[in-house]
Amino acid sequence: MSFLSVQSIPTSYDSIKKGDHLRKDTKTIGEVAKLLGTTIKTVRYYDDIDLLKPSSHSEGGHRLYTPEDISRLRLITTLRYLDFGIDEIRQVIAGEIQLTTALNWQIEALETQVSTLTNMISILRQAQEHVSTGDSMDYMNELVDSLSMNADKRTRFISSKIEEIQPLGQLPSEWRDTFLYLFNKYIMNEVKVTAAQTVAWNQLQALMNDTQYMEELVRFELPFFNMVRHPRVPAAVWIRTLENIRIRVEAALQQKLSADSAVVQAIVEDFVMMYAGPDQFRDKAAFFRQYAHLMQTAATERIERFNKLCLLLNPKWDVIVRGNALLMEGLEWKLAQENSHSAPC
Repeated sequence: MSFLSVQSIPTSYDSIKKGDHLRKDTKTIGEVAKLLGTTIKTVRYYDDIDLLKPSSHSEGGHRLYTPEDISRLRLITTLRYLDFGIDEIRQVIAGEIQLTTALNWQIEALETQVSTLTNMISILRQAQEHVSTGDSMDYMNELVDSLSMNADKRTRFISSKIEEIQPLGQLPSEWRDTFLYLFNKYIMNEVKVTAAQTVAWNQLQALMNDTQYMEELVRFELPFFNMVRHPRVPAAVWIRTLENIRIRVEAALQQKLSADSAVVQAIVEDFVMMYAGPDQFRDKAAFFRQYAHLMQTAATERIERFNKLCLLLNPKWDVIVRGNALLMEGLEWKLAQENSHSAPC
């Protein structure tokens, strides 16, 4: 069994039988720490933050770890070695994101770090060459400013891309702002970006210059474009609804509500119907199926890469990604329930 295989590790402790502390293959926290080459303090920390709790305790209250626990701990320590964050590991362990997706995102993040360090070393070396002339600091400042993508440059670039995208370029200005609401809120609000953010932005800019990505984006946002042709509400009302849904989804994530919960299902209905036109609003069930099919087929590697780059620019984008995943899971559950009820007996 590979220590990176989460499929073979139980996802719930419900399968651990009462009295497992009597199993001969359990190990103490000290034995586990030694086996994995880590410290007792680290293993205890994972328990304290609910990342991995031992399946049982001895009669004296000492932690006891089963082979399944140890496999999970091995995965955690491996991912930590690879610089995964605790929240990312928690999502992998909980099955909220696929391990393959997490690995791809981490590769993207580390490649960005490599590019960032390479650029920073280049700047420092060029500044070093000007030390003898006494203007190394001024030269370094000018070089950083020339390489940085300031707010004005970012805004001009996004405006130019909007004009290039035919469905967007034809929208009234208030609906363009609506389309970019979350992007502006989380990505464009930085006045000055760091070196790492500059590299991520440059990669994002290159992605947006990819005509295939822009075609995929239009296809992914097709429900939005269809709705704007015959909107049921003004743009200002639509954006207030979107912000309200964002707040509700964030609360659901914090409460760790399941996709089939009444709260999440209510959010799913409100969210999907935001994109419905007058005709589609008359047949909700059909529109739900249409929307789900589009989302399932429109998500691509480029769309995922866009989200990862946005996450590098602003960690708060993670709420958007996880929120969309929860809504999609809730939509799929809703459709599965409808299909089971409509199936012949």
